[in-house]
Amino acid sequence: MPYAQIAAAVAIAVALAGAADMLTGRRGFFAMALVSGVGAVAGWFLAVRVFGVATSQQWLWLAWSGIAAAVSLGTFFLFRNKR
Repeated sequence: MPYAQIAAAVAIAVALAGAADMLTGRRGFFAMALVSGVGAVAGWFLAVRVFGVATSQQWLWLAWSGIAAAVSLGTFFLFRNKR
């Protein structure tokens, strides 16, 4: 199962996007999913390429990916345009 980690990362990012969309009043799932996905990729990049704390074959980068997605959703909520 070489793609199980990627599928788990996508599921985590989509779940975080869905939760953030529900918490913010259903303003747009696509925008939340985009922000969460970009944050998840940034978390993978930081864990694997920048800091080198994990490899792509380990499961530790999933935690970094989830945390980065949550942080990006939080900053998106703080700095988005509120009409």
